[in-house]
Amino acid sequence: MTARPPKALILDFGGVISRTLFETHDLSEKALGLPAGSLTWQGPFAPESDPLWQAMQADEITERAYWKARTKEVGQLLGADWSEMSDFVRAARGADPDAVIRPEFRAAIAACKAAGIRLAVLSNELDLFYGADFREKLPFLADFEVIIDATYTGILKPDPRAYEAVLDALALPASACVFVDDQMRNIKGAEALGLPAVHFDVMDPTRSYSEALRLLDLERTAP
Repeated sequence: MTARPPKALILDFGGVISRTLFETHDLSEKALGLPAGSLTWQGPFAPESDPLWQAMQADEITERAYWKARTKEVGQLLGADWSEMSDFVRAARGADPDAVIRPEFRAAIAACKAAGIRLAVLSNELDLFYGADFREKLPFLADFEVIIDATYTGILKPDPRAYEAVLDALALPASACVFVDDQMRNIKGAEALGLPAVHFDVMDPTRSYSEALRLLDLERTAP
C-alpha cells in the first residue's frame, strides 16, 4: 500500500473553530447578566444593520479595531472599562468555552487525524482575543502540532510572512496544505502564495469543512 504524501490542514481560529460571538448573543447575555436583546450587532449575519462590520469588510478599519469597539460597547453596558477583547471573551465564554466549538470542526479534525493529515492553527489574535490561559480549556488544541499566533509574532495575515511561518514550521510546501479562514482578505493572501484555501462561510460550516476535506483528498466529509 502506497503511503499517503504528507499533508496539513491549516485553520484560522475564531469563527472557523467556534460559533461566532454573533451567533451566541443569547449565551453571552446570559453569562454577562444582560437583558435578552441587549446585543444587536450581527456582523456577517446581517451586514446591512452593522455599519462597523461593513467598514471592516471594506478595509476601512481592522478586525482588531472592530472587536475593540464592540468590547468597549459591551463593557459600558456592564459599567466596566474593558479595553481588551480577552476581557469580553473571558466574561462571556470563560466558564465553558468548549460548549461553543463547532461540531463540524470536531468531525473534520477527527477525519484528518484518522487519515494522518497534520493540523495547524494560523491566527492573527488567538491569545490577544482569548487570553493565554484560554487554551488550557480546549484540550483538542493538543492535536495541533503548530500554532502560529500574531499576538506574539506581530505579523498579521495577509502578510505573506504569516503563511510562510506556518509552512516553515510544518516543513511542507504550500501545495501540500489547505488553509481555511473566514476573512476573504486572508484567503487572497494565501492564494497569492499558491496555498489552496477555503473561504469559510459561518452560515454554512458543513459545506466549508467538506470543501477543505475534499481538497485534502479525503473521502470522508464533515456531517
